[in-house]
Amino acid sequence: MSAPTTQRTVTEREARQVAEAAREQDWRKPSFAKELFLGRLRLDLIHPHPLSADEDVRRGEEFLAKLRDFCETKIDSALIEREARIPDEVIDGLKELGALGMKIDTKYGGLGLTQVYYNKALALVGSANPAVGALLSAHQSIGVPQPLKLFGTQEQKDTFLPRCARTDISAFLLTEPDVGSDPARLATSAVPDGDDYVLDGVKLWTTNGVVADLLVVMARVPKSEGHKGGITAFVVEAGSEGITVENRNAFMGLRGLENGVTRFHRVRVPAAHRIGPEGAGLKIALTTLNTGRLSLPAMCVGAGKWCLKIAREWSSAREQWGRPVALHEAVGSKISFIAATTFALEAVLDLSSQMADEDRNDIRIEAALAKLYGSEMAWLMADELVQIRGGRGFETADSLRARGERPVPAEQILRDLRINRIFEGSTEIMHLLIAREAVDAHLSVAGDLIDPDKSLSDKARAGANAGVFYAKWLPKLVAGPGQLPSSYPEFRQGVDLSGHLRYVERHARKLARSTFYAMSRWQGRMETKQGFLGRVVDIGAELFAMSAACVRAELLRSQGEHGREAYQLADVFCRQARIRVDELFNRLCANTDDVDRKVVKGVLGGAYEWLEQGIVDPSGEGPWIADATPGPSQRENVRRPIR
Repeated sequence: MSAPTTQRTVTEREARQVAEAAREQDWRKPSFAKELFLGRLRLDLIHPHPLSADEDVRRGEEFLAKLRDFCETKIDSALIEREARIPDEVIDGLKELGALGMKIDTKYGGLGLTQVYYNKALALVGSANPAVGALLSAHQSIGVPQPLKLFGTQEQKDTFLPRCARTDISAFLLTEPDVGSDPARLATSAVPDGDDYVLDGVKLWTTNGVVADLLVVMARVPKSEGHKGGITAFVVEAGSEGITVENRNAFMGLRGLENGVTRFHRVRVPAAHRIGPEGAGLKIALTTLNTGRLSLPAMCVGAGKWCLKIAREWSSAREQWGRPVALHEAVGSKISFIAATTFALEAVLDLSSQMADEDRNDIRIEAALAKLYGSEMAWLMADELVQIRGGRGFETADSLRARGERPVPAEQILRDLRINRIFEGSTEIMHLLIAREAVDAHLSVAGDLIDPDKSLSDKARAGANAGVFYAKWLPKLVAGPGQLPSSYPEFRQGVDLSGHLRYVERHARKLARSTFYAMSRWQGRMETKQGFLGRVVDIGAELFAMSAACVRAELLRSQGEHGREAYQLADVFCRQARIRVDELFNRLCANTDDVDRKVVKGVLGGAYEWLEQGIVDPSGEGPWIADATPGPSQRENVRRPIR
């Protein structure tokens, strides 16, 4: 038996084929966001706003009350920040509370919370300390419980879910030192050997990996007689012989994160621990992330709420030129942005989560948009809070405490939130992922036209199908309810939100037309126009957030819960979003993409090296990417199971 010793090399086309094979191909359920990108505002899919069952609300609120008390009395965020570690007693307390099993069914010993209340819990814990929130999220959103819930056998569920619900922490291992968002290069191998597989390889950035008891590992099974092969998912006992946690990684934020480098050397895993068939690993990972991604915007919502609280309290207490700084327009506009955006993020999160619970809609695009939009906007809100706080925003909480002021960790929240733009799909990758789903309808009818491997007969057939599709679709993009002043009358309640929904409807059609024109112009080169695709997705995200904000405002009004204020916040958010949408549409055509590419080629070719003169580089020596050659570990095992 031998393991690979060199990094896999794949062509661009092979990488695309692997990614395409892993995505869910069919749309068996409706999708609000998919329809939006096709130019259709299907308000009936989200309005009236779906609601949780009374029993789910009761159980969820009971747990939140216990969790709030735990967060207020047991989690010392300043201590975690200073010591860069979550105390064992905090994790033990979370286990006793049942927090490890929030998403696990009660029949396996979990709490069986809905997605809505799971996210509320993560927002609460994340506000107490984001590293604790990340631990719980990685364990349940992408760790062992979620893929087993979706793809595990009954025996696997009976074996592992009770452990995950109460005692065992899990981690998800996909990334490698030279493999990020391009899984075709995955090098960790799982070689069949009798009733086992033998794992060899190195995994990087294993969140929870340092303290984990169970791992979900993605590894490549070589194709052989009786084995389909391909990237495959396994549940692996973290204490197995041959597993070494070689390093506990440290980051600019989330200092309590138990994230490491994990090496596998001839680790035996029973075939019974394989999740799904061979070759289904990436599909399992992507499907798990469809709802798993909602955990990140949950903690972004919690961060927005905290930013708003601090901005309100500080800006009313701090006076300059005879009045509170909040009343100065330069500061007030920042507070308005934080308040309106927090309202919209919570609207997007709750709507997406409720749709996930109902399971009537396909939310793969909604969840991805929530992750993308939440991570970007939360970062901006935290940055604005630091600016509002001025020098105190740049000063650490410990330093503020030492000189007698309230220890507000504004700079910490900025550092902690930064990773969300990278975690579970960077902003750039999310743009491409969402764009691929957004143009799926076009590729399904016209994809063969731009595929160089297709025959002339295939292309002719695709041309005929495309002609039928576009003959029906394009005329519908000319006019719609957004041009009728009487549309959406139920959203006129003191403050008039109907105009914003008409704006969404008109601009959804405009977005669909823009996408069609771009495909007509660039055809097969469309996928290389990442700047254009990113702006298309960003427009869709803003339109989705506007829709969610309006629907949430109407829900709160109908329930008699802060309806007037909710309408005000939705109105302000939509006005701010419309400015961003108009700018993004302008940038679809007026941008610097072409000249940027020329400059990049010049940079890589050394044409501008003279511009780098006059500095010293404080970076140390070493390779850009660490060696990940399979083999026995030469380092101390820093794994630290919590028992």
